[in-house]
Amino acid sequence: MSAAAGAWAEHFAAVRAAPDEGLAALLAGPAARIGVPDATCRAVWEAVPEPLRERVRADADEELARPAPLLTAGAWARPFRDGSRAAYEDAAWDLQERVSRLVLAAVLTGESADAGAGPGACPYLDAAIDGLVAFAETSTWCWAPHERFASARGEFVPDPDDPFLDLGAAEVAALFAWADHALGPLLDRRVPGLRRRLRREVDRRVLLPFERRRDWRWIGADGGANNWNPWIHGAVLVSALLLCEDGTRRAGIVRLVVEGLGHYVATLPDDGGIDEGIAYWWVGACRLLEILDLLAAVGGPALDARELPLLAALLRYPQRMHRGGDRYVNVGDAPARLTVGQPWWVVFRWGGLLGQPETRAHAVAGARLQGCAAPPRAGLGRALAALADPEWCRAVADDGPAPVGGGPDPVAPWLARESWLARLQILVAREHAGSHAGLALAVKAGHNGEHHNHLDVGTYWVAADGEPLVVDVGRPTYTAQTFGPDRYAAWPMRSDWHNVPEPGCGQRPGPGFAARDVRVELGAREAGMTAEIGGAYPPGAVASWVRTARLVRGDTAYVEVADRWEGGGEHVVIRHVLAGDVVHGPGRATVTGPGGASLEMRWDPAEANADVVVRPLDDPQLTGSWGSRLTRLTLTARSRAGRGRLAVRWSLGQPSPGDGEKQNSEVAAAPLNKRGEHL
Repeated sequence: MSAAAGAWAEHFAAVRAAPDEGLAALLAGPAARIGVPDATCRAVWEAVPEPLRERVRADADEELARPAPLLTAGAWARPFRDGSRAAYEDAAWDLQERVSRLVLAAVLTGESADAGAGPGACPYLDAAIDGLVAFAETSTWCWAPHERFASARGEFVPDPDDPFLDLGAAEVAALFAWADHALGPLLDRRVPGLRRRLRREVDRRVLLPFERRRDWRWIGADGGANNWNPWIHGAVLVSALLLCEDGTRRAGIVRLVVEGLGHYVATLPDDGGIDEGIAYWWVGACRLLEILDLLAAVGGPALDARELPLLAALLRYPQRMHRGGDRYVNVGDAPARLTVGQPWWVVFRWGGLLGQPETRAHAVAGARLQGCAAPPRAGLGRALAALADPEWCRAVADDGPAPVGGGPDPVAPWLARESWLARLQILVAREHAGSHAGLALAVKAGHNGEHHNHLDVGTYWVAADGEPLVVDVGRPTYTAQTFGPDRYAAWPMRSDWHNVPEPGCGQRPGPGFAARDVRVELGAREAGMTAEIGGAYPPGAVASWVRTARLVRGDTAYVEVADRWEGGGEHVVIRHVLAGDVVHGPGRATVTGPGGASLEMRWDPAEANADVVVRPLDDPQLTGSWGSRLTRLTLTARSRAGRGRLAVRWSLGQPSPGDGEKQNSEVAAAPLNKRGEHL
């Protein structure tokens, strides 16, 4: 048992042993203690700063001006027909965001009307009601690729009497719970009977399946818990607290939530790392923090576990992965840019609870950058809690300078000089503490069985002035095949599109394909990592491959990546995925990003020759991070003796094309084969 799991079990031992009536009494009347009042508490909602109120109203007016998304049977069946998930899931997210925007506007304006009042009497409230009823009328809230019951029957439609509890169902249940809580008196007046319907739907689709089946795979009782665990448990908890009127039953559900969350906590490394990547921190670790807040609020000291030692490190994960602006080190399926609004309020609140002022500064900067203190896409409950917090609203709405910037001055205090996550084997190092100016290196060892894993043992990233130029592609749009046996047929997941060697073959999936003998050096002059990564390849492919990646600071700072190998195929290559315009010649290349930052790459031309291919991008998940294309520069080692070495050095540079050099635009139109290589 991990230290975190032991601390969790010890803290909640009394809860597990408490009699039902005692826990029910402790949890009585929870709605009054969750920190978010309903719409009739005008003092709280009218205190929201006017710029934030205007933003909420503008968003709601946009929704009223366009038709509501439709959830159709044909779109739901697409994953079974052609693998497309986006057709239905995007519509479900859009409808959820629409309802959230309208609920927020109804709460802030306090609009209300009697049941007999005509159309137009309360437009935000009426449109929110329509959206809630639309969800209530759907056969399922489950997303089709997750619906194991229908697929087991060989059917393309879900059975309403056999609901599957997944992330989609959890999201709608939480939406219903928070909408019912925030609008309660307004709903009773405008549409009597709706709140009973909301409770019925959540009960049969979420609470009853949660109570009756304890073999849900996402609980992770086998040790494989991931972000699904806190994501679904959080929705179940808020549904039980706000919609379940039976106190004894509510207590039983809370007990199951605490028990189930223990499986997720047991998977968390004590360094606070998340192997799923930055995007999944918000739906996993962040939701755990929110659950702990709810438990403490409604249960008092007996349920307050917010002093677990792990939490301080867990809270620092986003700032440790920060590159600059909306750019982050993107492990696995995580995108390189946080383009979707995130609940920075949670980070801000917990930074205060744990005494981490640099974390609070990062949260304010993140919210200002995304232009929204309470993004409804992140969830209605999160948005309501953010708007109900006057300190947070003032911090984001303040006209003062945001705590971000460039240059070596420590104006971004969350940017540590280096961060080493020993359990995940990820190192992030910067040229200057407190600033994204200059060079930054990230390097990963790890293994190929991590959650949302790509085949990337030994990969590295380099940024110049906060702009990633040596990059990780990230994930394409999810399809029905993404999490099946054909996952690594998608080119962004394969090792040949990561910054790793290819000693005659690519890496293989599975936890056994891992780095060994990982060592780090952390010092004022340099920071780096050395690892034996030959174990990431099939047995016999290479006898040994040792990679060292280090950032050397000083007047002429640089990043050096040195490879040394024994064995391998006849043609040993080393890949580099680059974002920007690439110019290359013998022994050198320059990559210039769209933001103007530039890196110069140098190697010994006697040891390797280079070629580049350009990968056009049209997937929105990828173009959102990189634009219309990425470039892969491949170095082919000249050594044929079964052993070799090659070092590459990166430094800040300026593009300077010369005689005999080639730009990536020259090969952009060349056709690609199935492996993403130009013919």
